[in-house]
Amino acid sequence: MTDTLKVTKIAESKINQVDFSNLAFGTVFTDHMFVCEYKNGKWQTPEILPYGPLQMDPSAKVFHYGQAVFEGMKAYKDDKGDVYMFRPEENFNRINKSGERLAMPAFEKDYFFDGLNTLLNLDKDWIKPGEGNSLYIRPFVIATENGVSASPSSEYKFVIICAPAQAYYSGEVRVLFADHYSRSADGGVGFAKAAGNYAAQFYPTELAKAKGYNQVVWTDANTHEYLEEAGTMNVFFRVNDTLLTAPTNDRILDGITRKSLIELAKSQGINVEVRPVKVAEIVEAAENGSLKEMFGAGTAAVISPISGFTHKEKAFDLPTMEDAYATKLKKQLTELQANRSEDPFGWRYEVPAIEV
Repeated sequence: MTDTLKVTKIAESKINQVDFSNLAFGTVFTDHMFVCEYKNGKWQTPEILPYGPLQMDPSAKVFHYGQAVFEGMKAYKDDKGDVYMFRPEENFNRINKSGERLAMPAFEKDYFFDGLNTLLNLDKDWIKPGEGNSLYIRPFVIATENGVSASPSSEYKFVIICAPAQAYYSGEVRVLFADHYSRSADGGVGFAKAAGNYAAQFYPTELAKAKGYNQVVWTDANTHEYLEEAGTMNVFFRVNDTLLTAPTNDRILDGITRKSLIELAKSQGINVEVRPVKVAEIVEAAENGSLKEMFGAGTAAVISPISGFTHKEKAFDLPTMEDAYATKLKKQLTELQANRSEDPFGWRYEVPAIEV
């Protein structure tokens, strides 16, 4: 912990009030949060404070012009009580990349890691060992300057909050291939974890849910001919024994789970093709039986298998595979993340024990 990090501990922990066997994802938060203000052209002294409300002026620019970016990360505790994160430097780099696209200042790397390490040490009792258990970590940056002039804010707030999480079971997932609405467009902010990306997809997703689907698989905005993302996740397709996924671009998020699964699959001898994937190609594969699997990939669920899809009113069911890539890769990745297996890639980050 650096000398510049101020820590104010909670008077009494609320952990004993929490039923860890019955957690709704992202609704229960730990005792502390990390906060750092950007003013006068620089980041100020970072703090760790008791978790609680933020006081902001109604004219804060985040409310009017949507300058807000975020990340999703997880921490894990092994059977020895040691705490690990998964590729956190990728998250740090990506939140700054997202912020740059929204004209927001880059955050300091030492502030980020010192704050995160200290926060996880303070709230380490909230990280439960065991399969499926983790601590979901949500860093975010918002514009806080008062005033409604249409210009970038000169003041920001960087915050990290944490929520204990259990194994994520989505049940049977059926999806609708988008042919009208779009998640993002060329030259836009689709590659960034901008808050507005998610707000914009809520409405078409609700329309899909009203028809009995769980999520939308987004297609390119220009032609709706190419498959891009599944809901809030990157998407993979298994055609025969080849795994397909779209390349990242300025419409598609550079998912950390996505890039890890690509590397992990290749290390297992699975043929992976990163290339544009046509809707017509996947429909044809479903019709001739060569489409074996579809799954979404992201931090929260790691991998979420898709059991069927509909395109232009035509529905397709996917087979149940005994040797499913989704099952195999999810098990391998989660065991690596939680320090239950070797890490030949150097992805695991051990959180140093700090006296706070």
